Amino acid sequence: MSGHSKWSTIKRKKAIVDAERGKIFTKLAKEITVAARIGGGDDQTNPR
Repeated sequence: MSGHSKWSTIKRKKAIVDAERGKIFTKLAKEITVAARIGGGDDQTNPR
């Protein structure tokens, strides 16, 4: 009965895409946090 529940198919694909997107944003947030800790909050003097 594949194809009868369109939302099921979308939900599965969306879950995979959202998980990948979440990993990227988490990684970026960690990088920003580390850069702020190492170089301080001033973006003009922070090399990172």
